[in-house]
Amino acid sequence: MKIMKRIARGAGGSLGNQFDTTSPQRSTGIRVASFTVVAILIGLISQAPAQAQVSVSGKTLPLSTAIIAAQTAVDTCKANGYDVTATVVDVSGTPQVVLRGDHAVIHTKDSSFRKAYTVVTMGPIFHVDTTSGYIGVLSKYPPLLAQSLASTPNVTALPGGVAFKVGDETIAGLGVGGSPGGDKDEVCAQAGVAKVAELLKK
Repeated sequence: MKIMKRIARGAGGSLGNQFDTTSPQRSTGIRVASFTVVAILIGLISQAPAQAQVSVSGKTLPLSTAIIAAQTAVDTCKANGYDVTATVVDVSGTPQVVLRGDHAVIHTKDSSFRKAYTVVTMGPIFHVDTTSGYIGVLSKYPPLLAQSLASTPNVTALPGGVAFKVGDETIAGLGVGGSPGGDKDEVCAQAGVAKVAELLKK
């Protein structure tokens, strides 16, 4: 949360005061700044080595394994008193399994999906296996760039997403939403991934 507040202050504070959209000249400045951010983002992604990309081997997470991982994540959180939703996505970000705990509220579905989506799409680029690791990456960039990375469609800067990996390759992602804090969601997601670790070696 501190990181996101810092990002918001950076983007909405000094940058917000610098650009006044009521002025044509400053509107041009906003467009230039936006183009600069896009160019930097393209540069970051293009510099990622080939081995960082997903679907290199064509390996996938079997449905039965995905169900075990998601159920373990939900059960782990439930044991700690948290009603959550767990979502497993494949490497393209398509939901494979969605399990909602008995009393999990509606927004946990979207939250868990976005965390899983983030770890499979951003994780290989920035060499992180969790969404908390992705937050660490964002903290190293200037506020405007970090805000742009964090606001990519379906991407979220919240802990709770963990990658399934075979060797160095990401083959799927598990996201959990609903605990009173993303760090607690991530513990449950880690438990789900750990539960099937041996199955992924077969």
